[in-house]
Amino acid sequence: MKLNVKAFALTCGILWGVMVILCTYLLLMMDSPGRQISKLGIFYFGYSYSWLGGIVGLLWGFVDGVVSGAVFAWLYNKLTKQPAG
Repeated sequence: MKLNVKAFALTCGILWGVMVILCTYLLLMMDSPGRQISKLGIFYFGYSYSWLGGIVGLLWGFVDGVVSGAVFAWLYNKLTKQPAG
């Protein structure tokens, strides 16, 4: 079975972006200090543990997920043997 690289990449991008914003907003609503999630700012330029930072995290998470998903699906398709015929 071959993976559709575009569909897999888009799915990964949407899921990762939504997870970043949901985790950020959930922690903000719970008045958490956000020590761990604020470290995303090391990887995502402009991200901060704030309401606006959640939007930035959504965008960077989408880009990160798309690139990672595309690489994964491409590698999977290259490394799996397809049956002859």
